[in-house]
Amino acid sequence: MNNMKILFISLGCDKNLVDSEHMLGLLVEHGFEITDSEEDAEVIVINTCCFIHDAKEESIQNILEMAKYRTAGSCKVLLVTGCMAERYRDEIIEEIPEVDAVLGTNSYDKILDAIQDVLGGDRFQEYADLKGLPKIDAQRVVTTGGHYEYLKIAEGCNKNCTYCVIPSVRGRYRSVPMDELVTSAEELVAGGVKELILVAQETTLYGVDLYGKKCLHELLDRLNGISGLFWIRIMYCYPEEIYEELIDSMIKDKKVCHYLDMPVQHCNDTILQRMGRKTNKKELIERIHYLRKRVPDITLRTSLICGFPGETKEQHEELMQFVNDMEFDRLGAFTYSAEEGTPAAEMPDQVPQEQKEEWQADVMELQEEVIFDRNEAMKGTVLYAFIEGQVADENNTYVGRTYRDAPNVDGLIFVHTDAELITGDFAKVKVTGALEYDLIGELEDEYTE
Repeated sequence: MNNMKILFISLGCDKNLVDSEHMLGLLVEHGFEITDSEEDAEVIVINTCCFIHDAKEESIQNILEMAKYRTAGSCKVLLVTGCMAERYRDEIIEEIPEVDAVLGTNSYDKILDAIQDVLGGDRFQEYADLKGLPKIDAQRVVTTGGHYEYLKIAEGCNKNCTYCVIPSVRGRYRSVPMDELVTSAEELVAGGVKELILVAQETTLYGVDLYGKKCLHELLDRLNGISGLFWIRIMYCYPEEIYEELIDSMIKDKKVCHYLDMPVQHCNDTILQRMGRKTNKKELIERIHYLRKRVPDITLRTSLICGFPGETKEQHEELMQFVNDMEFDRLGAFTYSAEEGTPAAEMPDQVPQEQKEEWQADVMELQEEVIFDRNEAMKGTVLYAFIEGQVADENNTYVGRTYRDAPNVDGLIFVHTDAELITGDFAKVKVTGALEYDLIGELEDEYTE
């Protein structure tokens, strides 16, 4: 298998990307060569997503597209893994005969065995129980550019929201041991990573299964001590699980960004109940106010679902008022996607697609105004910006992110300066202007690494 060329297509969330990077690490260690050319690839791996209808469609499209190279190209092994592989086990191989191997979400450590078996003339399917965690000792291949990276702290979810398939394809909540995470983080930082982004289906419950209590604050304290690390960012916090010690660590640990991603999905009590969520409107409002009181410069990101079964015009208007009043710094709104096998898909009063899209557009239009106003209020402030590169064809303009922006989902800051900035550096920037989602700034003084 030495020097075989492998193409990896990683779809879906950043948690999936971490799994892909672990698989790539194992394959590179065994002599595989990474390629981004479909024509040259001898092994093609697609790490799929099936969270919502669009993600599923994208996964199927990619498999069909790559199947062409299995029949008429250099490809000798076409392997499918990830959430869709777990969910539609037999269908994939039945419907798309070009697929040689399927690995479930908890079986990606078997990728070498799968490739070997297929090269030996066999098909390969492996679906480990959704317990424990796959173990790959090889060093992860960083695919994010090298200056920021995701640290997946747990797998699975215990929440059972009525619209979500994740517990059935990822299993119950399983934390990664803390020592392992700290070692991984140290290795990543030693390789040049300056920002670690903590991800899981839910980060706030970290440790409950291993240590009998919530331990995210302890993990933050330990990561904060890593020399060379500049930022730690926390994603995917369920509002009802945010606890006092976590807020304390956010305040005292200087490397932890004052940024919290807290998906609330809706504000109407009836809808929240039907979704299987564990909060109500009153608690959400109290939580948001409390976070802003404890951490005055906190950036709050959330996500909402528009057009959940049974949602009425009045409930949508209540959500609009909530968005207006809460003034989230960052917000994503999604149309409800009916996923087979979930309780919500069987609920009566499904909302027509057109209506869902109209409500989503309403929310995003309103949020655009909110973000613009909040960006306007940033003028004159001085922030660190994480430099991500230079704007094409503009010698004196660089693009970066402040602590208020997670990569790929939030805004940017455009930095004007005659100085030469290097990707991965941190620069002190004064905000001089605001756009709909982004900021404009200029270099405050000499940049720092």
